[in-house]
Amino acid sequence: MKIATITFRLRAPWVHSLKEKRMIVKSLVAKLQNKFHVSAAEIDEQDVHQIIVIGVASIVPHNAMADSLMDEISEFVESNTEAEIVEEVREVI
Repeated sequence: MKIATITFRLRAPWVHSLKEKRMIVKSLVAKLQNKFHVSAAEIDEQDVHQIIVIGVASIVPHNAMADSLMDEISEFVESNTEAEIVEEVREVI
């Protein structure tokens, strides 16, 4: 068994309050959890309005499935938010 993790750093220049940011984060995290059955949460930069850092983790049986799942999640995040993906870090342990 492997643990697949992916961290997204997103930039949302139109966000001007933590309330706006929280709405984006909650929506994206809920969609990820419902669609992929993964653990997802905002993991850093909670006090910065325009930067969103979301971590996603899942247990997978092998590396091939981890790569496939992370590709699907990456495409999903890109298509379900207007925020720009600044950085994406993948790891399989």
